[in-house]
Amino acid sequence: MSETTAARSLAEFDALSFDCYGTLIDWEAGLRAGLAKVAARSPEPLDLDALLETYAGAESAVEREQPGLIYPSVIAASIHRTGAALGLDIPDALAEEIGASVPDWPAFPDSAEALARLQQHVKLIILSNVDRASFAASNTRLGITFDAVYTAQDVGSYKPNARNFDYLLEHIGELGIAQDRLLHVAQSLFHDHVPAKARGLTTVWIDRRGSQPGFGATPPPPAEVTPDWTFPSMAAFADALDAAHQEQAAS
Repeated sequence: MSETTAARSLAEFDALSFDCYGTLIDWEAGLRAGLAKVAARSPEPLDLDALLETYAGAESAVEREQPGLIYPSVIAASIHRTGAALGLDIPDALAEEIGASVPDWPAFPDSAEALARLQQHVKLIILSNVDRASFAASNTRLGITFDAVYTAQDVGSYKPNARNFDYLLEHIGELGIAQDRLLHVAQSLFHDHVPAKARGLTTVWIDRRGSQPGFGATPPPPAEVTPDWTFPSMAAFADALDAAHQEQAAS
């Protein structure tokens, strides 16, 4: 099932730019595993959902204040801030261990198959808030050769900074893609949809959290934003793109 505010067909686009963590890789599952080790240091029981939200605010602040840090160092600094907010002293070794855990984070079960189907129709681009090495490790779980990969390490800043989307738009011409033929696909309203819409991009929301309350590992969006399409999963999005191309071929 999908919702759409778009008058255009999904078959009109030549390329998809993807957020990776939260959309293709199960970012929250990976972070929960690390945060469970933080919670284990507390003398009182800690709710992991609340801890995830505390971490979300900490990570956003670190990325804004220290945009030159590579992502494992961002995670480690954010774990220290999360611990401090709870009155917990987190050893450097534990923070660094959690920071280095990105390669262990699982892909969503539908990601690899959906990407393979999508690649039959369009170019695939990554615009991710990680470093090159972390993404390369995660990409082994996706099994896709992307047409381009742009990371926070390449840009020198983290989404939702507009610089990341400016970088994307400056580079897609190298692939022969016009901005109005690019569709940005992401789970995070905060990191992706608000800045992408501000740059005039058409967007697809992969609403991985569905009916779960709150925003989990992402801060709430700073402004109202309406994605052009909404799907509950990558599989549902791939179904819709397949159908759009079949309809186009039949017309």
